[in-house]
Amino acid sequence: MPLPDEFLWGVSTSAFQIEGAFTEGGRGPSVWDRFSPVRDDDTGEVACDHYHRYADDIALMKDLGVGAYRFSVAWPRVQPTGKGPANAEGLDFYDRLVDGLVEAGIDPVATLYHWDTPLELEDEGGWLGRDITERFAEYAALVADRLADRVKLWIPINEPVVVTLSGYAIGEHAPGKSLLFGSLPAAHHLNLAHGLAVQALRANGADAVGTANNHSPAWPESDSPEDRFAAGFYDTIHNRLFADPQLTGAYPEEATPFLPIVDGDLEKIAAPLDFYGVNYYNPTRLRATGEGEPLPFERIDIDEYPKTGFGWPVVPAGLTEVLTSLRERYGDRLPPVYITESGCSYPGEGTSPEELADQERIDYLDAHLRAAREAGVRGYFVWSIMDNFEWDAGYSQRFGLVHVDYKTQERTPRDSYRWYRDVIARES
Repeated sequence: MPLPDEFLWGVSTSAFQIEGAFTEGGRGPSVWDRFSPVRDDDTGEVACDHYHRYADDIALMKDLGVGAYRFSVAWPRVQPTGKGPANAEGLDFYDRLVDGLVEAGIDPVATLYHWDTPLELEDEGGWLGRDITERFAEYAALVADRLADRVKLWIPINEPVVVTLSGYAIGEHAPGKSLLFGSLPAAHHLNLAHGLAVQALRANGADAVGTANNHSPAWPESDSPEDRFAAGFYDTIHNRLFADPQLTGAYPEEATPFLPIVDGDLEKIAAPLDFYGVNYYNPTRLRATGEGEPLPFERIDIDEYPKTGFGWPVVPAGLTEVLTSLRERYGDRLPPVYITESGCSYPGEGTSPEELADQERIDYLDAHLRAAREAGVRGYFVWSIMDNFEWDAGYSQRFGLVHVDYKTQERTPRDSYRWYRDVIARES
């Protein structure tokens, strides 16, 4: 299908996963500093050393031909404790980054929060407490005051469902809490922080503000009423708990008893958006659990499709299902859609021609890009421009169009990099 005018070809990263330089420039500690090390004693302390090598990384993106780069701002780098005046050195780094992108002809797309909560705020209650929402709005205003004149698109919070479920419900991510349904206040406060940040960004000159929610089709294992209920329950938590209030101003009815809603909150959460970002990786298959289990569902493998190095099923039709369901559910309330993350991990630690020939990644991206364009989205951001620290998996998973040698920090483009460059050149 023909692409819309001004289609954004992009790549994505996040601060904690690539920047390194933990002790430089006045950066404060985050929840991930405490949660690390993870697998194989990996930490993000150096990561891809992007803090020092950002100019080289911009040069790679310019050669790639992308029109946009989605990065995240590290909250602890701007406000080391999550409150108070801005740390000038921290904002100066993002000033240099944004200037370099603009000079290279690449639109900056800024995410304010990609999971790196300042540690002091977490110790005061984190996303379980209401106070953090005002702190986040103040932080948003500080960043926008410095960067709004050059940033094209703004995303307040990346994948709040992952923060809620992986960070607070089951403890796989920082801050490592296992609260199950006790995590749901965090969901509401993430939504409220999103709404307050939208207001703060607009008040400080931001042109286009949206969101980036993770979506996963919920497939019941069987057609039994129990499995269909399990899938519906998961769909509510994963797909609707954030999209519903952001786009309609109302939570799913079954979720409201668990949420500390105050009068006026929903109007703030539903602040109008200029775009809606979809992060998609795979569908989820659900099976009902027995009586007395802490959750009414369990996730089970999807074995009939190829899998990535992470063991995630490769299902491009799942992206079509997500985009179709969003349009059916929200209609005119759904703003223009961007695919703000789409990517896959595969082995390839070396730089031999055989290891750089990542045909599986090319096939994955080609199929998902076709699904995205057939749905009429406004842009597509590959996760990721380079290999990075992959949260609880450390450096064991490689998502990059560009290989990173973590010992030497040498960057080496894979075949997928050249493929994406050719696609952009042909289609732009």
